[in-house]
Formats: sequence, C-alpha cells, structure tokens
Amino acid sequence: MKDSTLSSPSTVPEAAPDKALRQEMRRSAIAARESLAAAERERLSGLLCEQLRPLLARLSPRNLGFCWPYRGEPDLTAFVTDWLAAEAARVAALPVVVAADAPLAFSAWRPGAELAADAFGIPVPSQFESVDPDVVLVPLNAFDAAGYRLGYGGGFFDRTLAARSPAPISVGVGFELGRVDSIRPEPHDMPLDWIVTESGTFGPFRGKNGI
Repeated sequence: MKDSTLSSPSTVPEAAPDKALRQEMRRSAIAARESLAAAERERLSGLLCEQLRPLLARLSPRNLGFCWPYRGEPDLTAFVTDWLAAEAARVAALPVVVAADAPLAFSAWRPGAELAADAFGIPVPSQFESVDPDVVLVPLNAFDAAGYRLGYGGGFFDRTLAARSPAPISVGVGFELGRVDSIRPEPHDMPLDWIVTESGTFGPFRGKNGI
C-alpha cells in the first residue's frame, strides 16, 4: 500500500476556498466518468476491487457500508456479494437519506433484496433494517493526494461521519480520472481515512485508522 503524508483533521488546509473551482472540478470529474464506455468502466471497476480486497482484509470490518453505483460510479455490488459470501456473520448496508440536512442512515442489503428508488433515483432497500457500519466505502468525484474528496455537494457523508461515535473508517473509492492537485478544501472539510482507485491504495490520511 502506498503511504502518504499524514494530514491532521485539526489543521486548516492551506488552499483558499474557491466554490466555483470546486464546482467545476466536480462537474468535470462526473462528466469524464459518465463518458466512459461500459466495458472500460467495468474493467476499471474490476481493477479497483482488486486493490480494495487486501485493504478490507486488513481493516476486517463486520459491517460494511457501500453505495449503489450512481452516475457512472464504480460498481461494487459483485465485490460486496463475494465479500458477504466469504463469512456468514458479515453484513452489508446501503445509505438511506433521512432528511436533506440529516446524517445518512444505513439499511442492511443482501443480494437479491427488493430495492426501491429514493428521491434521487438511487436504489435503497425497500424494508429498512438499521446497520452501524465499521467501514464505509465512500464514492469519489474529484479527490486529491491529501485524502480530501468532492461528493455531490449535499454534505451527506460529511455529516454522517461527523455524527457517528466512534466514526466508521472511511474508504474513498473512485477512478483516477477524478484526481486533481487539490480540491481546495475548506476549513470544515475532513480527509478520508483511505482512498482506493484502480491504480492503488493510498493512505492512511488520519493516523488513528492506519490499522
């Protein structure tokens, strides 16, 4: 695994906030990802999963949060299905939006479970069964070498990680095409614990979760 310089969550990032630039980085990363041919997206997803496998073995979660693929994100469903099958006690969960300004909840997911679209059109379990993940796989749009990410701008994952005590280990998952020099983090932004792409595993960015 590739080590990076540890980034303290209590340190105010040096880059000045620039909302317009952050929005453009987000837009550009999503557009590049959505433009991938289906076969290439599948290939990159497979490579990413191969990088993710040893990290999850190292972190050894019992409860794993992940996201249904949205707007060309890596498809981790087959990987999570295999992860579940390897040990009966394992539980996988999908995030559920409770309210626009609230942390996400997580509901148990099993292969073949009935799903329903939420307000954003993203599949979630039809029957809610609360789960507290040990590790959460967080989708990346733009991201940088310090462990910071840009999501979709709603702040859901930031609120979720901040609200849980202890916080789950956060692993950003995304394609290298979203990598930028800096996302221009704002003072309240927190780095992820790890980032995994098709090219490798990067981190830990926060010392307490460098297990």
